[in-house]
Amino acid sequence: MEPPQDAAAAAAGGRKRRRRGGGRSRRKHQNPSSSGVAAASPPPSPQAKRQRGADAASSKGRGRKPKPSSLLDKMRARLSGGHFRMLNEKLYTCSGEDAFEYFTNEPDLFDVYHTGYQEQMSHWPEQPVNVIINWLKGHSASWTVADFGCGNAAVSKNVKNKVFSIDLVSEDPSVIACDMAHTPLDSSSVDVAIFCLSLMGTNYPSYIQEANRVLKPGGWLLIAEVRSRLDPNTGGADPEKFCESINKLGFSLVTKDAKNKMFILFYFRKKEKSKVVKNIEWPHLKPCLYKRR
Repeated sequence: MEPPQDAAAAAAGGRKRRRRGGGRSRRKHQNPSSSGVAAASPPPSPQAKRQRGADAASSKGRGRKPKPSSLLDKMRARLSGGHFRMLNEKLYTCSGEDAFEYFTNEPDLFDVYHTGYQEQMSHWPEQPVNVIINWLKGHSASWTVADFGCGNAAVSKNVKNKVFSIDLVSEDPSVIACDMAHTPLDSSSVDVAIFCLSLMGTNYPSYIQEANRVLKPGGWLLIAEVRSRLDPNTGGADPEKFCESINKLGFSLVTKDAKNKMFILFYFRKKEKSKVVKNIEWPHLKPCLYKRR
């Protein structure tokens, strides 16, 4: 027999209330952190959104390599390097007189050459001109110096000595522009003559003979040269024969610094009295040429 309608409705209502009440009780004591669902949070502000976007962009860019230079920059660098190699080869394979005439007619090319030269030297672990400067600083500041092939005149800018800076082109009033085989210096007027990577012409012995003319008896001759030019195993000159030729000119080798892997530095001293040998046989100094690309 079915229960009366009112009693059944009351019983059903009681069950519904108990279910609803039990649900509220469970929700009241439930720990949100253990439910596996994150608690709702208020929407981010526009400023927070902007910051989040900036952080994301920054994190993406952190591992990114810098963009390569433009094609135009690469072409300019290649052209500059090509000009330097061309000028470098010309200086090694022509006479000093021809080089002087060439750069007198095209003085802007001298800047191109020296820009390339400085770029090349920047890769050397040690530069010979700095070794020479330190050597001069350790000796008398009253000495007069002749810097043959001075380039940017680094010697005169870094020592207290009186320095005659000599090169093919002069953009500085202190630099004497001339063929190094024929300088305007007086005979026996200087204490030190320097050739720092500058024995480049096919007539290089005439440069050393000119240094001998302007040096005082007892004066110093310093020559720094690229190692490959004085390596018989790779077609360079025999360093012993090179020194022997200079000795016949009236010098004696005091010391040779060969510890640097890029260059050799010779320290000669002019004899007080000596008879210069005629018809000296000078070894061929290998030119520094670049491989064709």
